[in-house]
Amino acid sequence: MKKLLYAGVVGPLLFIVVFLLEGFTRPGYSQWRHYVSQLATGDGGWMQVVNFLVCGTLVITFAIALRQAIGGSRGSVGAPVLIGLFGTALLVAGIFVTDPALGYPVGAPVVHTAHGMIHGLAGLAAFTLLPAAAFVMAWHFSGEPGSRSWTLYSVGVGILLVALFIASTAVSVLDERGVWPNAPTGFLQRIAIIGGWTWLAILAWHQLRAPQALPSRHPQETGAASDARLAPDVRNSEA
Repeated sequence: MKKLLYAGVVGPLLFIVVFLLEGFTRPGYSQWRHYVSQLATGDGGWMQVVNFLVCGTLVITFAIALRQAIGGSRGSVGAPVLIGLFGTALLVAGIFVTDPALGYPVGAPVVHTAHGMIHGLAGLAAFTLLPAAAFVMAWHFSGEPGSRSWTLYSVGVGILLVALFIASTAVSVLDERGVWPNAPTGFLQRIAIIGGWTWLAILAWHQLRAPQALPSRHPQETGAASDARLAPDVRNSEA
């Protein structure tokens, strides 16, 4: 089961690498202005769709492994559930592609569709669930000796995700209304994604390096073994 934690390392980092490479090579696309989700539209959009689906699947796998890794401790249910739901939100975001916006794809009319609305709700869920998971993991680490840095790191990532999600949404509205043309919507979102997804990968790596607790023997088994060892001594004394 512990090997499944590798899914939490690979999934988020692969997601980052793919959308950065796609963003640099996609004609007409601006990493400064456009959302990562917009890579799923236009020519070659299938690549980002697959990226969402692969990352979501691997994150859910990691959530299952994390439940096993931190079982019995603070947040051992809440954090894996939140991370699993985050992975599910990524799957929904991949299945339901976003609508054209902010001038991309180039020449595409601005439309509002049902699948675009579902994608938007999935994005809202993702950027709510991941910071929530970070805050729960901060609570988890606060109860572990020597984990103060992890507590602060997790809290910081949670705050970063919430703040930059709000900021990127706000500036995109200003861009759409012509108040702030070419606003840094994509840039702000990328900072949030890289920060949050990297935290998830480092968390998975931290759990992989953590020493595995030795399984404790059942008290009844221990007692039975003890009785078995004492039996010869008792028989010898009676003899």
